[in-house]
Amino acid sequence: MVVAGEYQSKTIISKQLYERARRYLPGGVTYAVKYWEPYPVYARRAKGSRVWDVDGNEYVDFWMGHFAIIMGHAYGPVLEAAREQIELGAHLGYCHEWEIEHARIISEMSPCVELFRATNSGTEANMYAVRLARAYTKRSKIGKFEGNWHGGYDALHKAVNPPLDKPPSLGLTENTLSDTIALPYNDIDGVRKIAKKEQLACIVIEPIMGAGGFIPAEREFLKGLRELCDEEGILLIFDEVITGFRLARGGAQEYYGVIPDLAVFGKTIGGGVFPAGGFGGRAEIMELLDHTKGRKPYENVFHGGTYAGNPLSTRAGYVVLSELKKGEVYPKIDGLGEKARSGLREIFARYGITAHVTGVGSVFGIHFTQEKPRDVRTATQTRDVERCKRFFRHLISNGILFLKPDKPVFSVSAAHSSEDIEKLLSLVEDFARKEAKQ
Repeated sequence: MVVAGEYQSKTIISKQLYERARRYLPGGVTYAVKYWEPYPVYARRAKGSRVWDVDGNEYVDFWMGHFAIIMGHAYGPVLEAAREQIELGAHLGYCHEWEIEHARIISEMSPCVELFRATNSGTEANMYAVRLARAYTKRSKIGKFEGNWHGGYDALHKAVNPPLDKPPSLGLTENTLSDTIALPYNDIDGVRKIAKKEQLACIVIEPIMGAGGFIPAEREFLKGLRELCDEEGILLIFDEVITGFRLARGGAQEYYGVIPDLAVFGKTIGGGVFPAGGFGGRAEIMELLDHTKGRKPYENVFHGGTYAGNPLSTRAGYVVLSELKKGEVYPKIDGLGEKARSGLREIFARYGITAHVTGVGSVFGIHFTQEKPRDVRTATQTRDVERCKRFFRHLISNGILFLKPDKPVFSVSAAHSSEDIEKLLSLVEDFARKEAKQ
């Protein structure tokens, strides 16, 4: 089995950089998810499906910029557009054409979006969508699902990982979290019982649980959720930061055939390169943001941001969305995703390894658990964390990069090939063979 020493011998410069980083960055990183023991790889460049680190090691990348990079690293049309826009003005601070074109193509592709506003991240987009829902319904409480991740916004930073009854971070006050109601994923009866007792402004859901290991919502569950929200006057919000324009041209809304009232976006809508987010939905809800209606400031919903909808992010996003709108990318990336899922399942079954593979389309997760996960509880209660870590070390030491060490998740881009998937499956088979002998 691969040991830490093999990794360290190949990543000497990364180790040196991490030692420097600890002097200036808490924990040595800018985001805890980027860290793994004994230290992370430091990337230098990327192209297509490949990343090279500062030590010159080449990896097939299945993390793809937190799943944001759907066309592959250094995608030519985005680079060309970005170069031109930087010369014209990367941040103008005024209205510009690309914010219109960006909003237009999102509204054309996303079934629920009649009006759209840009933000700088998915976290911001979730924050404004919840604010808008509270304003529209005149209710305070919000529902979010156990195991769902919606960024660092206080009101949604609850019940992310076990223990679900503890705040996931210091600095979150009881007053901040008291209006947030945790709901059971893939359990419509459980949700219905809770929702009937609470006056919820909205229910926010990841149609595919991202941080939880790419666990899809069941189609009937989402349909039941739509019906419940209609019955109770609750706004249904899809967090499509990951699934938006990746799962289909119209995201999870199109894939599942369930249309929310509002949707939240990120990652892909910045071209997979620049920081971007946004939220949109029905016009009658979004119009509460319209300052031209003659209302007092306290009668409108505020939204804004210095870099929100900047020309560099919106133009890059427009380029990628224009390509995705053609629909030609999805058969390839979905096919590669299915090839990986079916191959992984066959390998684990052949070697008697207790593991489950989840995901849809171009994303998939591997769970070393006793039962197939359908929510955060089943994904964590029997998880073999040490096997997860051995799996991570084996793949990274043999040229495949992904995250996270304790919860393996993967995403495929248009730049990946069948050979990339075959390399992954070959290394997984090698891992399974060694594990079966232990």
